[in-house]
Amino acid sequence: MLDYAALSALHAVVREGSFERAALALHVTPSAVSQRIRLLEERVGCALVVRGQPCRATDTGRRLCQHVDRVRLLEQDLQALLPALAPEGLTRVALPVAVNADSLATWFAPALAGYAANAPVLVELAVDDQDHTSDWLRSGAVLAAVTGTARAIVGCNVRPLGSMRYRAAASPAFVQRYFPAGVGAGTLAQAPSLVFNAKDELQARWVRRLCHRHVELPRHTLPSSQAFVTAALAGMGWGLQPQALISTLLADGLLVELVPDTPLDVPLYWQHARAASALVDGLSRSVVAAAAQALTQP
Repeated sequence: MLDYAALSALHAVVREGSFERAALALHVTPSAVSQRIRLLEERVGCALVVRGQPCRATDTGRRLCQHVDRVRLLEQDLQALLPALAPEGLTRVALPVAVNADSLATWFAPALAGYAANAPVLVELAVDDQDHTSDWLRSGAVLAAVTGTARAIVGCNVRPLGSMRYRAAASPAFVQRYFPAGVGAGTLAQAPSLVFNAKDELQARWVRRLCHRHVELPRHTLPSSQAFVTAALAGMGWGLQPQALISTLLADGLLVELVPDTPLDVPLYWQHARAASALVDGLSRSVVAAAAQALTQP
């Protein structure tokens, strides 16, 4: 049998980021937390925590933390069926989820908020590129994710959500400055672009489709969907913007497409751990319903 006191200690250290804060959360001493994790590591036969600021789980540690999340969700399901087993007062369980920033800035946040407002959960949201949120699921760091990966991850169910439509846009002054003779490989190599982070391939993907070859783009890094819009309005650069965020700005002429009618559609999928719990199923229904209204459907 697994030692759930030790597993809870591991989960608390990873969630809180330190042995001291984990001890406060569990109402024990830091030495007790350390001893529980040391005994668990001896039993498993490998390190479970990378000591640091903050402390991080190893690959095996993340999988054990995911197991703790699943067990707590299942216990919550059981308490709903058998109220006599429930402790006094409302208890909430952690629900770790990963999502891409553009979905979070548009359609996903209302769906998540509407669900979490009435469910006994505490959402732990991780934000990453849609092509990399699946890594969070694969590692066991989250139980569900909005991802660009169509193939089901081992142990997960997958459902298509639709496509997020992007427009390559900039301010009229920026277009006049950098593209007076049109948009092509030569002018794109000189005009500053906007990227979310080093993983963001959307701009490069759009350019490759337009120019039929790779173009090395000068780029500003702005890890914020709203900052993308602000930067484009100010003439800092051009970038692939979610249509849902800039449709009004395009209609008002404050932003313009670099090349009219050249959208980039990015398919999104909802993946979640198989048989996680009724709470995950409830979140899935909310996410799928919101996506059906907000995303471009086939």
